[in-house]
Amino acid sequence: MALDRFFRRRRPQQQSGADVPELWTQCPQCKESIYNRDLMAASYVCPKCGHHLRLNAAQRVDVLLDEGSFSQLSGSVQPVDALNFHDTEAYTDRLKRAQAKTGRPDAILTGSGTILNLPVTLAVMDFAFSGGSMGSVVGEEIARAAEHAAERGTPLVIVTASGGARMQESALSLMQMAKTTVALETLAEAGQPYVSILSDPTTGGVTASFATIADVIVAEPGALIGFAGPRVIQQTIRQHLPEGFQRAEFLLDHGMVDAVVDRREQRPYLANLLGILTRQGASA
Repeated sequence: MALDRFFRRRRPQQQSGADVPELWTQCPQCKESIYNRDLMAASYVCPKCGHHLRLNAAQRVDVLLDEGSFSQLSGSVQPVDALNFHDTEAYTDRLKRAQAKTGRPDAILTGSGTILNLPVTLAVMDFAFSGGSMGSVVGEEIARAAEHAAERGTPLVIVTASGGARMQESALSLMQMAKTTVALETLAEAGQPYVSILSDPTTGGVTASFATIADVIVAEPGALIGFAGPRVIQQTIRQHLPEGFQRAEFLLDHGMVDAVVDRREQRPYLANLLGILTRQGASA
């Protein structure tokens, strides 16, 4: 009885409404429970199966850039409901909910920083904000990031995570495909390299525009990359599609991406690559 009382006394009691931080994360691939501190140390890659968990924009910055080097550029441009769009709910309500969830005005975070002491301009899409959909703000911030890189003479790195163009902005969102492409031409004219990192998922109008016109296209292992969904493609071409045909490894085998790089190796990979492209040495 004394031993039973000992264990009952030491059993943690959760108070109603208490904010208890999560200490563990379950890998969606192998279902392994991973201590969050170990997961952060592994750049949010499962140490058991190698699955790359999805990152929010702030986590992506921490993984790629040198500690304390990031200086934010985006955040001043706010989305508007130019079409007064309403489906199951008002677009303005969707925006407010996404902004409260992510703490940013739209699905993009841009800024400058260093990767192993090499200066870069970085743009990161946030899938947590309406599926990383590309609307007018995303297009504007990508364009501004490209112009900033051209003016400052730094390489541009863009990390994509998106379901495509934002339907609530209709043709306005589709116009961003052309806008971002033209802005990246300015960067090319300035002689600065552009590297695109395709993370899971990268689809739709993002894939069909700035994500796949980089000087070097890198993908994360297992990332879903494509324009339309497999069911739409199969129904359109009326052919059987091979297993995993929209995954990073398949696209690498067929020449659609230049490299598939483990997230834990991306910082030294980018430092070496950009050092070569800009003829600058990168030091740890």
